[in-house]
Amino acid sequence: MNIHYWLALSCLATCLQVHAETPFKPIELKDQELSELRGRFVMPGRIISFGLVMSSTWTNAQGTTIGASTSLQLQNSVKPQFYVSTYSQQGTQQAGKSDVGTGTVLGGAGLGSGQGVVQSVRAAGDNNSALNNVDITISQSGQTPAINQQGSVLTTNNPVLLSNTAGSVSVTMNSGAIQMAIAANNNQGNSLQQIAQGGVLQNTTLLGGGNAVNNMTQLNMVLGNKLPSTDGLNSNLNQLRNLRTSLQLCENPRNT
Repeated sequence: MNIHYWLALSCLATCLQVHAETPFKPIELKDQELSELRGRFVMPGRIISFGLVMSSTWTNAQGTTIGASTSLQLQNSVKPQFYVSTYSQQGTQQAGKSDVGTGTVLGGAGLGSGQGVVQSVRAAGDNNSALNNVDITISQSGQTPAINQQGSVLTTNNPVLLSNTAGSVSVTMNSGAIQMAIAANNNQGNSLQQIAQGGVLQNTTLLGGGNAVNNMTQLNMVLGNKLPSTDGLNSNLNQLRNLRTSLQLCENPRNT
């Protein structure tokens, strides 16, 4: 072997020795070390607005619609509150459309205990449509967006209820959970949308025919587009200088 091969091996060993006694063996990082790593969060002050919108609608075979939406906007000058609006639109009776659902759905007891985002659609009927969707939007802006909160304020002791010929909708808040439930009339089915303990649940069960169900959760985050400060730039430059010194030591092992 030539001298260049041995120099390369010596350089590699010198660089890796500071990280582990066995160079290619994985090392478990302690919680304290992980807490000092960058990239696990957005820098303080970068988030200037955070919004949440959750909506559910149910339209039966006669075209009657019932639904509700709730929204929350978090900004420095805005008190965090959930506002609820309800929807009700009467359709027209159509000949040949069944008024009573006759389907049966079995199982599904564990759908309400999942973690993260849980979505399900179970159908025992014909000509139905159902959509469960979660949308996350992250944008940048030089100023906070305008606030346009409408509807009733939702509290633990003040649920929002509405009924029509399509069914009934209820929006409740309890133990840190926001729940929006629709129970369709005439055994047509039901839907449930919930945000609790960092998870999103969207369930739809269809027992009749000709229904259209839509569950939507939107998370909107706005980041300020401020330029990095002079102190932040100097810190990054110092880190690059230290990295350059380490690389020079590896490139010239004879000088160590």
